[in-house]
Amino acid sequence: MALFERLKIDNQDIWSRYIGHRFVRELGMGDLPKRCFQHYLGQDYLFLIHLARAYALAAYKSETLADIRQAFLGLSAILNVEMDLHVQFCSNWGLSEVDMEGLPESNQTMAYTRFVLEKGVAGDLLDLHVALAPCIIGYAELGRKLAPADKSNKYSAWIDMYASEDYQNIAAVEIEQLERLFVLKAGEGRFRALSKTFGQATQLEVAFWEMAMEVVV
Repeated sequence: MALFERLKIDNQDIWSRYIGHRFVRELGMGDLPKRCFQHYLGQDYLFLIHLARAYALAAYKSETLADIRQAFLGLSAILNVEMDLHVQFCSNWGLSEVDMEGLPESNQTMAYTRFVLEKGVAGDLLDLHVALAPCIIGYAELGRKLAPADKSNKYSAWIDMYASEDYQNIAAVEIEQLERLFVLKAGEGRFRALSKTFGQATQLEVAFWEMAMEVVV
């Protein structure tokens, strides 16, 4: 069984709460309050900045040219594609890039991004990718879960973005990277620690949804 599937099974309770969270359910039905989604989008912009830093760290932590290239491609995709798409998408929701850059980081955003970066700094490349997995691979699973979105759903563009072939391919590459790193850098003796990291990162994803739902509507 692939490492990612093992990690999910070992953390099934928290993974189910992440994938099936009220934020996700209401977004899929189109019932999510607009202010909750706007708050999420603003914090997600700040999260993406730290995600770019994480990929830069992945390049630093890499020991092979192949891993450096994989980290570079991830960083390039965030800086040159995903950020532009995010800014364009947010403008349709009344959020400018200047507005988002000036937002204070929520406690949940700080906790999640610093956790990921700390795992990468203190650990190796595998630790960093495991900490990133709930976000990168989890969003692909959410896209598949919610697609196809009814075009009358005001959140259909968000759903389509993560259900798209391009994003599904990004997640597939990340799954392959996890598997390759586990073979090269680990063994069964490391699985428990990796599973703990995965569970903690997933819990922080749940907290990110909770943060969005706490907005007064």
